[in-house]
Amino acid sequence: MTGGRTRPREWSLLERLARLPARERERCLEGVPLDLARRLLGDWKFRARPSQLPPPGDWSVWLILAGRGFGKTRTGAEWVIARALEVPGCRIALVGATHADALGVMVRGESGILASAPEEFRPAYRPGRRELRWANGSVATLFSAVEPDRLRGPQFHFAWCDELAAWARPKEAWDNLRLGLRLGDRPRLVVTTTPRPTAFVKAVMEAPDTVVTRGSTYDNRINLPASYVRDVTALYAATALGRQELEGEYLDRVPGALWSRDGLERCRKPLSGELTRVVVGVDPPAGTGTCGIVVAGRDRDGRAWVLADASVADTGPDQWAAAVRSAADRACADLVVVETNNGGTMVEQVLRAGGHTLPIRTVKASVGKVARAEPVAALYARGLVHHVQPFRELEDQLCGLVQGGGYVGPGASPDRADALVWALTELMLRPPAGQPSFRVL
Repeated sequence: MTGGRTRPREWSLLERLARLPARERERCLEGVPLDLARRLLGDWKFRARPSQLPPPGDWSVWLILAGRGFGKTRTGAEWVIARALEVPGCRIALVGATHADALGVMVRGESGILASAPEEFRPAYRPGRRELRWANGSVATLFSAVEPDRLRGPQFHFAWCDELAAWARPKEAWDNLRLGLRLGDRPRLVVTTTPRPTAFVKAVMEAPDTVVTRGSTYDNRINLPASYVRDVTALYAATALGRQELEGEYLDRVPGALWSRDGLERCRKPLSGELTRVVVGVDPPAGTGTCGIVVAGRDRDGRAWVLADASVADTGPDQWAAAVRSAADRACADLVVVETNNGGTMVEQVLRAGGHTLPIRTVKASVGKVARAEPVAALYARGLVHHVQPFRELEDQLCGLVQGGGYVGPGASPDRADALVWALTELMLRPPAGQPSFRVL
């Protein structure tokens, strides 16, 4: 069936109104009759946040990567309901991780299709056929990603896939679904999922016909219990799990990375005991850019503690020199270790001109950043390094250093990670005074 769309003009106007900022919408509604205002307030296209409305453009896949509580299920349900109304007699696939998920969340859930559909356009669910049927002939059929072969044969105009990151056999189910999505003028599908770092989710993200919408739990805080928001923030804020499940970030897992996010989270501890030495590692930029500045200390038991990431971005020499001095003063540091590959003696001169009175050790890199980082990563593996708090940008860079390879993390260079490596090399890998010296990497 190739039924054409019937999209009433007032719906387009309503969507345009819904996308306006709240104050502008209020001004537009001044003087609107009460009964019409009530209808507007009950209409999803008016109540939805802009990120919950279909994006413009000629896309095939709308991928919604968002944290828990964002409203992903409601968004998917409302999109399906709108398609069923606009294209009478259309065929829609509803694909969940399991049949129980598809039925319990997508159909019968608190934000599912049955709860979201208006009374005058509510479908009937037929358990024996695993389908929802509307009065205008539109049908939505439930499928499980555990049984991808069930998607062989049927044809669809539209599809909604929920929690793609949790599918047991994602490629088989996805391929069969896409091959059957061939009815109508413009077949499309919506994916709603928390962004777990799977290779298949990444492939869908990067496909040329995909439009990605991102969002967090906090986008929908007005509709969530305040106690829930408070509790999950206290438990998971700044952790990798929180960044993924609450903030909706896609945290890629790099094969062969020297550091893992799980390992970095395990190394976090509040500082205990007295520090016998504190150093500041500095990786200056070549010109204007980010200056990596990391403060670390060593305790009496021979453990290292990463105390602060004081890195500064988009600054000139005077500004980053002042930031180094400030970090050293706050930490009562004993030494500043600074790489001079990008500036030679000029780097030390800049620090001295900025008022530095601390000893400064200049080091010159003779091997690549990853090779320098490998001995430091081994210290983490032995449980000898702790982070006193989460350091998001620093830890993202650490997770982008690949053993035997290069750097694949955020930014052009792992400046923060390099500063950490210099600080920990000084504290943990440099031989004590009186012993034979070694060449600083």
